[in-house]
Amino acid sequence: MDRLLVAAFSFPAVVFTFLLVVVAGYWLLVALGVSSVDAVGAADPEAFGLGRVPLSVALSMVTVLAWVTSMAGDLVLGSAEPSPLFPGVAVLVVALAAAVIGTRFTIPVLNALLPARLDLVGTDCVVRTGRVDGSFGAAEVTTADGRTVLVQVRQAGERPLRTGATARIAEYDRRGGFFWITA
Repeated sequence: MDRLLVAAFSFPAVVFTFLLVVVAGYWLLVALGVSSVDAVGAADPEAFGLGRVPLSVALSMVTVLAWVTSMAGDLVLGSAEPSPLFPGVAVLVVALAAAVIGTRFTIPVLNALLPARLDLVGTDCVVRTGRVDGSFGAAEVTTADGRTVLVQVRQAGERPLRTGATARIAEYDRRGGFFWITA
């Protein structure tokens, strides 16, 4: 256990340990409803070649894969060389490359699991956050094939919806990456 802590807080893993703490904090905020999955990168994920996978998910995957790879590299090579700089830099480069490659191979799998956004227009959803208004909200949708998906939603001009309320998805806002819903 001591060796894992030393590895996590030594170069190069410490770079990814810090990023992993940031990612964990971000997902905690998403889970608490303070932030949204699409809060990272307002651009359309398809512009980055991610398909329907949000940029926050892809960056989180890169961070986790890089951290795991750098930890493994540090544990295997950390004490092999007398100079800690050479294996550290090599592990850093390999960890980044492995993380990017691993994420690129995982993205198509995730895209196959995520429904096409336009297929959800016209379906009913159930609000899962404390409120849905013009700037915040998430709802659960059941797809045509029976899968349940959590999506970002917004509501304009009406009294904000609360947890458990049923609404209909009216349209997809491609620029904002969310759905407009009506009660």
